[in-house]
Amino acid sequence: MNTPDTTTTIVPQWPVPTAPPAHDPELFARAMRDMRLTWRARGILAELTTGYTPGQGPTVSELVSLTRDERLAAEGRDAFRKAAGELRSLGYLSPDATTASGVGERLVVDLAPAAGARMIPQRYGHSPFTDGS
Repeated sequence: MNTPDTTTTIVPQWPVPTAPPAHDPELFARAMRDMRLTWRARGILAELTTGYTPGQGPTVSELVSLTRDERLAAEGRDAFRKAAGELRSLGYLSPDATTASGVGERLVVDLAPAAGARMIPQRYGHSPFTDGS
């Protein structure tokens, strides 16, 4: 039985990162384990800290405007907006000063809030990322 080839190449609307991230690896690890964040918010934070050169990262509008096909049926626009709001409320994301209108804004990632991350208490094995509670 012949089946049509459904493999398609998706070309991102923004450049693929060419440089390694310039952030502190320990703060990044703490941010990825910050229990104040949902898994969805951590995914957005990981995407935005993957080494985009200044001004090259995707804007909120670009990420939100991806069609269902482009997102491969991933979370919808409302879910993205909610997770981005979560990151903003904790200080991980802030609007770029050059886009004060908020429309199509680029977001600036700040991993400093990870210093106060709520970590999972150590139960098994050894981990330097526990909060001791």
